[in-house]
Amino acid sequence: MEDDMLTCNSVESPGPPFLDNAASSVATSLRRCANDKLPVSDNRDTTVSRWRKHCPTPIENDNIFEIETHCKDPELCSTLACDIYKHLREAEAKKRPSPDFLETTQKDIDTSMRAVLIDWLVEVSISRKKVTEEYRLVPETLYLTVSYIDRYLSSKEINRDKLQLLGIACLLIAAKYEEICPPQVEELCYITDNTYIKDEVLRMEASILGCLMFEMTAPTEKCFLRRFLHAAQLCHEGPALHLEFLASYITELSLLEYSLLCHVPSLIAASSIFLANFILKPTKNPWNTTLSYHTQYKPSTLRDCVKVLHRLFRVGLGSNLPAIREKYSQHKYKFVAKKYCRPSIPADFFQDASS
Repeated sequence: MEDDMLTCNSVESPGPPFLDNAASSVATSLRRCANDKLPVSDNRDTTVSRWRKHCPTPIENDNIFEIETHCKDPELCSTLACDIYKHLREAEAKKRPSPDFLETTQKDIDTSMRAVLIDWLVEVSISRKKVTEEYRLVPETLYLTVSYIDRYLSSKEINRDKLQLLGIACLLIAAKYEEICPPQVEELCYITDNTYIKDEVLRMEASILGCLMFEMTAPTEKCFLRRFLHAAQLCHEGPALHLEFLASYITELSLLEYSLLCHVPSLIAASSIFLANFILKPTKNPWNTTLSYHTQYKPSTLRDCVKVLHRLFRVGLGSNLPAIREKYSQHKYKFVAKKYCRPSIPADFFQDASS
C-alpha cells in the first residue's frame, strides 16, 4: 500500500515536491539571470559569424566559398580558424630569419652548402634506415628544421664543418616538437656515419635553444598550405590529391632556394597554390576571389615569388639535389614532379580583379 501511495503521489505532483512557490520563483530568477549573462546559441552560423567579424575582408564578392561552411572536421576548429590564422600571420613576421644572413653573418657558408644540407635532410626525413627498422618523419618536422637552421644562422657564425651538426641538432629539436616518437641522438649520429658524437649533438642542441631563446613555435609554409589547400580544393575541378601533392612539392622545392627567404611563409604557400593551379589547368586563371579572400593575397603580390617557383619547377637546382624531385616522382605522390609546366605564365593572370 505504501508503494501504491508513493506512485499516486508521484503522478499527481510532476514538479519537485520540496520546492514551494517562493523557492520556485528564486529558481526561475536564477535561470533568467544565467541566460542573460551566459547566452548560448543553438545556431552555428551565428557563432561562426561572431568569430569571423574580426577577420579582414578586402574583397567583397558573392562567389566566395567559405571554408568553415564546408568543414565538418572538429579538429580544424572552424569557429576559431580565422583568429588562429590571423595570429599566425602576425607571428611569421616576428619569427623569420634574416633574408641576407649568408652575406652579413656567415663567412664560411654559401647558398649551395645550405641547399645540399636541406636536400640531405629531406632524404633523411623520407626514409631513415637502421638495421631492419625504418623511421619516417612527418612533413612539419622538415619545415620546422629548416626554420631553426635559418634562424640560427641569422645570429651565429659557424664553420662549414659544423653545418651538418647544426642540421641534425635542429632536426632533433623539431622532431621532439612534432613527432610522437622522435629519433634518439645515437640514431642521428649513425646517419652521419658517426661524424659527430652524442655530446657534440647535445651541445649544439643547447646552443640552438639558447640562441632562439626557446621560442620553438614558429609558423611555417606547411601551416598555411594546409588551410590554403582547403580553399583551393573548393573551387578545383580535378582530383584533389593531384593539387595537394603538386602544391606540397612546389613548397618543398622553395626550402632549397635561399633567395625566397625574403618572402614570408604564407606568401610562399599561396604562390605554390597559384603555380600548382596553373600547371594543372594552364588555360584557366589560377587565382580567384575565394583564394584572395582566404589567403589575403592578390595575384600581383604573388608575381615575384611565383616566377621564382616556376623556374625551380622547370629547371631545378641541379642534379646534385635530387631528394625532393625523386620523392614526388613516386606513384604514391601521383608523379607530380614529372608533370609538364609551360615555359611562361600569362601576364594577365597576375592582374588583380579590381584592375
